[in-house]
Amino acid sequence: MEILLTGGRLVDPANGIDGPCDLRIVDGLVAEVGEGLAARGATVREVPAGTIVCPGLIDMHVHLREPGQEHKETIASGVAAAVAGGFTAVACMPNTEPVNDHAGITQLIVARAQEAGLARVYPIGAVSRGSKGELLAELGELKAAGCVAVSDDGRPVATALLMRRALEYASVFGMPVIDHCEDPTLKGDGVAHEGFHASRLGLRGLPAAAEEIMVERDIVLAGLTGGAVHIAHMSARGSLRAVRAGKARGIRVTAEVTPHHFALTDERLEGYDTNVKMNPPLREEADRAAMVEGIADGSVDVIATDHAPHHYDEKNVEFDRAPFGIVGLETAVPLVLDRLVHPGTITLARAVELLSVNPARILGVAGGSLSAGAPADITILAPDLETTVDPARFRSKSRNTPFGGWRLKGGVAATIVGGVVKYVNPDVVGADALKW
Repeated sequence: MEILLTGGRLVDPANGIDGPCDLRIVDGLVAEVGEGLAARGATVREVPAGTIVCPGLIDMHVHLREPGQEHKETIASGVAAAVAGGFTAVACMPNTEPVNDHAGITQLIVARAQEAGLARVYPIGAVSRGSKGELLAELGELKAAGCVAVSDDGRPVATALLMRRALEYASVFGMPVIDHCEDPTLKGDGVAHEGFHASRLGLRGLPAAAEEIMVERDIVLAGLTGGAVHIAHMSARGSLRAVRAGKARGIRVTAEVTPHHFALTDERLEGYDTNVKMNPPLREEADRAAMVEGIADGSVDVIATDHAPHHYDEKNVEFDRAPFGIVGLETAVPLVLDRLVHPGTITLARAVELLSVNPARILGVAGGSLSAGAPADITILAPDLETTVDPARFRSKSRNTPFGGWRLKGGVAATIVGGVVKYVNPDVVGADALKW
């Protein structure tokens, strides 16, 4: 099949393109990009007025919960949420039940994703067996089965020695180590950021230093080993200082920030809403501002959602007892456009770098550009769409979001994976014409 997308502004930072451009798709691949392309027998589809054509977005930090926790999310529901959120691919963390610490679990995830036939799914394997922090998992076996990185996410890599070995062995297989940075002895039983609001509400505090100490440790170890470390869901300004210093020293360190950490602060703890309970916790305004600054100046490499679905009953308990985490796949794009792009903090091109170019580079997967021969994984953004976050419309099985009812400027018009339209937003005028 040959499709010609016309009438859009194409933003492709990897190729230095930002302007009116047509795009030809042949047999699921990008065949040609340029102005005024002739149809030459292709089916012509005009993108809606005012929309942006860009490389497919990649969320490199999601929890799909399958196997073992299908009451929260399945791979099928998770990828449905992904394409509705504009993501053509996601990388899923290993803290399933059982943990994705061997090839059999990885192969199951890959098979379930193929059955769903929506977004691409890249499994992330466990650093240690059972994510217990004792013995390294078989990293080569995980890589061969389809894993693109390793992590004990949900837990920090337990010891400096284990982290050193993980960085050494993962580098042999060309994989980054993604770490949930948190000193468990400092975290203790904390449930919210250690600060004024937690103290006033009688909530046990979780200090920013618990994150910062482990970020410093892992950057030092990456420098020692030459391995690549990726700091997951960075939230503290001291962590950002460490990342900047590591980059300045030539250490292979990258970092991600979530939309909730650049959009919210611990002031939202008022009311004890368990949908603002996440780990790392919402920090104070100085930390939120630092994350925005890092996103703007290039210190932060990726925006990732840390999509963490939980069943309603699990969240509908006292704050202390509720699990950490919120869903994020279907709110990320509106938040990025509304809170970062429209105020002029970052450009659209920078947003595409954070959501597509850099995740593809860090994980070593296809995507991040619309070069000829690349998979036709395409996100069409509607930057001026008036969006109201309605959890009842989520494709995810879970609804645990603090953004319900928010009115945001920006959204997704359509999501195309491998040259096939996987999602069209009925709220975007003219988007139905994209179906083929």
